[in-house]
Amino acid sequence: MSTLKEADLADPSRLEAALRANLAAFERREIAVPEGVRRAAVCLTVLPYRDEPHVLVIKRAPRGRNAGQWALPGGRLDEGESAAAAALRELAEETSVDAGPEEIAGYLDDFRTDSGFVITPLVVVPREPALPRPAPGEVQSVHHVPLRRLREPDLPRWVTAPDGGPLLQMPLRPGMVIHAPTGALLWQFREVALLGRPTRVDTVTQPEFTRR
Repeated sequence: MSTLKEADLADPSRLEAALRANLAAFERREIAVPEGVRRAAVCLTVLPYRDEPHVLVIKRAPRGRNAGQWALPGGRLDEGESAAAAALRELAEETSVDAGPEEIAGYLDDFRTDSGFVITPLVVVPREPALPRPAPGEVQSVHHVPLRRLREPDLPRWVTAPDGGPLLQMPLRPGMVIHAPTGALLWQFREVALLGRPTRVDTVTQPEFTRR
């Protein structure tokens, strides 16, 4: 595993190869899903925007599940559906970005949420140009976060939670401070895929407002 270089960020084929290499070298952890716990899958989608690579983040619609929260494109698995199929289906439904199984660069650790889900994160690198569009009624807006920003040394930020414990924050730009579980997945993506550091995030706690 190795830290991505500036030349990797500047060349789409080098970027994909570097992401795949780091993810292949990472021994991801899968979680056996117990009865009563639901499965979900999300995409960390790497796309070019304004001549540099970004990852997509969505803001949920102001009504419905997880109203108004920052998230990654994704959702619950349908009956008999694989994590990969569900994540790619939700990516297309929520953002109009189409990707196939061959465009999955790798996986991060499963993450168990306080709201009763086990999330499987996929790193996806679509090879065709795409213009993300939010799905009416589900997604309020789609945002591009530069990979360059995710690599900066001020991430993550740790603050004190109301119970006195540490609380992770990913302050990606003004008005965009992302907490777990999405913040934890972005942090692991940064550490593993971008910086080549085998980092676990299973002990990261969620703030109360994300548990609904």
